[in-house]
Amino acid sequence: MKILIVSDTHRYNVNFIKIVEKAGPFDMVVHCGDVEGSEFVICEAAGCPVEMVQGNNDFFSNLPKEKEFMIGQYKVWLTHGHNYYISMNNETIKQEARAREVDIVMCGHTHKPVVDIENGLTLVNPGSISYPRQENRKPSYVIMEIDRMGEAHYTINYVD
Repeated sequence: MKILIVSDTHRYNVNFIKIVEKAGPFDMVVHCGDVEGSEFVICEAAGCPVEMVQGNNDFFSNLPKEKEFMIGQYKVWLTHGHNYYISMNNETIKQEARAREVDIVMCGHTHKPVVDIENGLTLVNPGSISYPRQENRKPSYVIMEIDRMGEAHYTINYVD
């Protein structure tokens, strides 16, 4: 199973469409918020099931603020992260994830990619595929792959 994880497209969908065409097909797309009214474009371009939540810039959105769902054997909590002080550090969101008894928390907001695996909890922040803020300033996304044994593997990727 191959899952594309993105965040913070902010209505600039060129890189998202480029990655879907280049690296797809995908079995699922997860968008961690700040889609800014591009829900239909994202779903149409993905060509597969899409899980999506609203971010702090998704004004007037009907998207849920948070979601919990399964990917294979993993319980996933999807949130934009801004309500859990993600810009400060990952500790508050990780505490909440443990309280919810999830295996993976997927979030965005910081525009900086992170895959943090610690004590049975994985935090995935794909950064921003449109407006990066990390040192190299390259738009980023994460590909999650579930192998034949059901184990998850994560790769942070950058748009050329």
